[in-house]
This record gives sequence, C-alpha cells and structure tokens, in this order.
Amino acid sequence: MKRRVIAAGCIALTLGLTATACGDDGGDGDKGDKADGKGKTLTVWIMEGTNPDPRPFFKEVGAAFEKKTGAKIKVEYQQWATAQKKFTTAIEGGPDQVPDVAEVGTTWVPQFAETDALVDVTDDVKKADLAGDLVEGLKDAGTLDGKQYGMPWYAGVRSIVYRKDIFEKHDLKPPTTWKELQETAKKLKEKEPGMVAFPVAGGAEMFATPFVWGAGGELATQDGDTWKSAINSPEAVKGIKYYTDLATKDKVSPAKVNTWTEKEVGDAWNKGQISMAVGGNWTPKAITDANPKLKGKLGAVPIPGEKGGMSKSFLGGSYLSVFDTDKKDLGWELVKLMTTGEFAAKWAKQTNYFPGQNSELKKIEQQKDPLVEPFAKQMLEAGATVPKTKAYGEIQASKVIPRMVQSILTGKSSVQEAADQAAKDMDEIFAKDK
Repeated sequence: MKRRVIAAGCIALTLGLTATACGDDGGDGDKGDKADGKGKTLTVWIMEGTNPDPRPFFKEVGAAFEKKTGAKIKVEYQQWATAQKKFTTAIEGGPDQVPDVAEVGTTWVPQFAETDALVDVTDDVKKADLAGDLVEGLKDAGTLDGKQYGMPWYAGVRSIVYRKDIFEKHDLKPPTTWKELQETAKKLKEKEPGMVAFPVAGGAEMFATPFVWGAGGELATQDGDTWKSAINSPEAVKGIKYYTDLATKDKVSPAKVNTWTEKEVGDAWNKGQISMAVGGNWTPKAITDANPKLKGKLGAVPIPGEKGGMSKSFLGGSYLSVFDTDKKDLGWELVKLMTTGEFAAKWAKQTNYFPGQNSELKKIEQQKDPLVEPFAKQMLEAGATVPKTKAYGEIQASKVIPRMVQSILTGKSSVQEAADQAAKDMDEIFAKDK
C-alpha cells in the first residue's frame, strides 16, 4: 500500500472549447455510461475564484448529469489557500471522507496519486477518443508512471495586467525590461498615490517565481531521483532581491500588501485600487465582471525579462479527477461531461481561460485580442513549471516561498538569509521524500 502523504499545489486555467473539438457529451459507450446513478449523489469539490459566478453553470451541469445518469451532484466550493489541509484530512480519513470528483491543481496530482486516492482513467480517456487532442504539457502534468489521473479542465499563465487608461493619462508605456518595470511603478506611485502601483504580494508564490526564473535561477534542481533546492543560488537571490526591493526600497507596494494572497490582489483590482500587477489570463475578465466601469481600461503585457524578452512564468492549470470512492464510475461520467462538449465550451466562455485541447489552443494563437495575445505568447514561449515531484507539493503547502518573501518584506531577514532558510526548509522536505 502506498503512503497516504499529500501536499498542495498551484493554481490555474480555458478559453473557446467546442463540442466538435472536445467530443460528444459522453455517450461513447464506456463504463461511465453504464453507471446507474438513480438515488445517488456525487460530492464535487470546486475551487472558488475561477468563475465569478459558477453556480448557474453547475446548476445546468447538475440537471444534465441527472438526466443522463439519474444521479445528482452536490458542489462544495473550496478556497485555494485552505484546500490542501482539507484534502489532507479527507484522504487520511478514507474513502468516506473524500469527494467523489474534485478540481485538482496540476501540481497536486503526483501527491494525491501517490496516496492511491485518485482513480487511473487512462483507459477511459482512450475509449472516449480524447487522448490525441490533449495539450501535451497539461496531459503530462496529470500523468504519473504512465497513468493519467483525470482530465485537463483549464489552464493558464500569469503576465502583467495594467490600467491602460492610467498609463495613457501619464504617457506611460508597458514595461519591456526590469528597469522599465521599476521606473514605471515608481512613476505610478508618484502620479497615483491613492493606488497600489505594483503589489509585491507576500502571500502569492507565483508572483515571485517569475523573477527567480527571469534572473536565471531555479526553484530546485534534479540529479537522478534526488532534488535539491536552488532558491538560494546567486541567480535566484538576484531575482528575489529585485522583486522585494520594489517594496522595501522603491516603496511601490505598501506594507498592507506584504501578506496579500492572489485573491486579495484580485479584490483590490475589482475596487479600482491597482495600477499594475502580475495577473493571470483570467484576471481581466474577472475584473471587468466585478467592476464594469473598468471595461476597455485594461491592458496586458508579458512579464519582461531583466534586459528584454520575457521572464518565465508559471504555466499550470486544473484537472478534474475522480477519487477512489464507491461512485468512481459515475465520477468519470461527470468528469467527461464537464471537460468535453457543451459544458467545456460554456466554462471556457465564462472564465476566459486557456483550453486543454491542442485544436482550440491553435485557434487562440491566431487571435489578436490585446487582452489574450500577450498571455498566449507568454504561455507558448515562456511558460515554466515547478519541480515535478510530490515533495514540491509539500513545499507549497508549507508556504516556503511566501514565508521567505514575507520575512524579507517585514525586515526580519536579509534576502540571502531568507533564501538560505527557504533552501534549508526545501531540502528537509526533499530529504523526507527519498
């Protein structure tokens, strides 16, 4: 029996799926179609924040699923920040405690699969003729030892989002280098003192990592089966210092932002309090849905490299995975219904994320939408991922990177001291995983 040890992962993201590209609504004759759901209810965990108002969507999904199988669904919305602990407790509690189906961050899959909590759906995917069109990177993220543990639901990447109207007002241009980013943020602080020029959000890990990668650093390196932290290398420290200096020296990010998570940055965007920030391809739509007054006032640009080009940015997403309960046949049927056909298209339209299918991603490449193209460019040319090891999930669950950044922002540690401590914490976790 494998160990029931798990940890957390990242976050996530789709755009324009079609019924033609994704397959039918599930009527392919595989084992899921034979599942009798009459009188049964599936518990489904979905992360909150992807869709500003997901309840109408899931009401439709529930009605279609009940019509198809006879079973009902009970959707329980979870917070990314606390989901790891909830999953951990549930998995340790056994099959009666876990959901039947859940949204699982791509970096979570190795951890959860290692516990035997997830169902291998490799054969189901092949039977449904879905394997050939899946984006390879997303497919790989959910595959462990040749077994696929769910279906890619949506994927995305972070770039920089900015207030186009404010940039035009002050004759500013989107930054293309680190120096330009710094100078632009300082001017925004001067010209718009009531707004946050560029939030250095201490609780948002994926805001910091682009600057580690952009300086030529890595989070960790692999030698055979062994992983070792690289967060305190000279290159990584250079990137961390640049990022945190924006707050500690340039003062473009106030102290209240030191503990902000990505959600709190989003809340501030919605209130019109942000001038420029790292944000996901889902961010512009989420902002304008929450604050229609900002429609037409947003711009986007890839995260600049130190001297030009692009810094790498985390490319991740979410799977819909079936947990090993007594309803796994029904669970696969629901996953297939939601990740293909009509409902995949509806979710894509409502959330503005990137697809898990190659055919749809190619269509996005050809678009010239100014709020889509920069993210597509970032995703295709400068996407990166965290170390693909279950230990890194525990590192994320332990908030090693956020604690490091917050230690610097609050003045408790120098950049090198904080990075050294983070490296020590990482290596202790990697050592446990041997």
